[in-house]
Amino acid sequence: MRHLLASALLTLPLAAGATEVPKPNAVFPAQDEAEVRLGWQLFYDPILSGNRSVSCATCHHPDLGTSDGLSLGLGDGATGLGTNRVIDPQNPPEQRIPRNAPALWNLGATEFTVFFHDGRLEDDPSRPSGIRTPLGTEMEMGFTNALAAQAMFPVLSGDEMAGHYSENDVAQAVRLGRLTGDGGAWDILAKRVEAIPAYRAAFDEVIGAETPIHFTHIANAMAAFITFEWRADQSPFDAFLRDGTPLDGKATAGMDLFYGKAQCSTCHSGLFQTDHDFHAIAMPQIGPGKAARFERHNRDVGRGRVTGEAGDFYAFRTPSLRNVTETAPYGHAGAYASLEDAVRHHLDPEAALAAYSIEIAVLSDGTFANDTALMEKAAEVAAVAAANELQPISLTDQEVDELLAFLGALTDYDSLKGRLGVPENVPSGLSVDR
Repeated sequence: MRHLLASALLTLPLAAGATEVPKPNAVFPAQDEAEVRLGWQLFYDPILSGNRSVSCATCHHPDLGTSDGLSLGLGDGATGLGTNRVIDPQNPPEQRIPRNAPALWNLGATEFTVFFHDGRLEDDPSRPSGIRTPLGTEMEMGFTNALAAQAMFPVLSGDEMAGHYSENDVAQAVRLGRLTGDGGAWDILAKRVEAIPAYRAAFDEVIGAETPIHFTHIANAMAAFITFEWRADQSPFDAFLRDGTPLDGKATAGMDLFYGKAQCSTCHSGLFQTDHDFHAIAMPQIGPGKAARFERHNRDVGRGRVTGEAGDFYAFRTPSLRNVTETAPYGHAGAYASLEDAVRHHLDPEAALAAYSIEIAVLSDGTFANDTALMEKAAEVAAVAAANELQPISLTDQEVDELLAFLGALTDYDSLKGRLGVPENVPSGLSVDR
């Protein structure tokens, strides 16, 4: 009976633009255990931030679905996790981090080759480094792949990990444009790590005792850890795909909608419910937007900022929906705290944009002038709406509820705390976020 049900659903009549239910079993490359454990410690160690106060886990914590539970987080200049994160009055941040912290689930699967909300970093075998970077500049040699490279960009961001301009050696190097090479920001951080005997001993096992620690070695270890730790492919949906184990009635109806009438799979296709492409769906823009400090606007044009093409403005990468019930808020700026609100936005994006209020976002301590700056400008909102590519779809409340049930069936509950969990301590002796 199970296999009959699976066969029936795998051949659902598809709405225009929808896609078939995917095949099971993604490919995850095997990782070296010593490198994974090294990356595990580095991931939770604030030693990689300019002021030694922020770790990768601050914004990508297992207790918060490998994100931070906030629409837009606070990096350097704040303490605590999630909604308990508060501003340090002695060293307050200049603004919120411009984009929502993306979840890390399944990024180590081989199908993930494009990273960040705007796809500004991707695997590219035609490049000497194997990686394409922003503005066509060549990436430093030595990264295992784009996953490794992306893990290390936050250390260069003042809003995230580097710190205020010139307040520490890393921030000073970033301000001067010295990112790579001797005395650059990455070199400073690598030397910090190398000076800690426990890290040097751990790297000896991975790269050899005679090899100086380079920043790419740190990045590669982090990528090995992410690949191992944040794998989520044992959900009820996976059991259905693998052996026909049925979903409950409501989730089954939701799957029918997802791959049919609701047309969700037009973009959320494949095993991890993403086409790895970019789409403009009129998501509200809150916070500072992705703009240089000298640019006097708060817009975030997404993919358009990378390509420069007008047709890519306000398009953002289709997020994977694995463990989506655990990764709120939603949208490139985290505009929606509720998964139901995010789903309903897709049904009529332009109407949802027009009706949006920041009151439904999740923001931690502090009020910043640019929190609502873009949404208060009619011309800016109209530009976001004009780029929308989704047509309205009518669903009943019951059908929305069924869709939500199916999205719940994408949750791999055994994955949520990770395989190694949060370490009790890290080699630097700095505090571990809990």
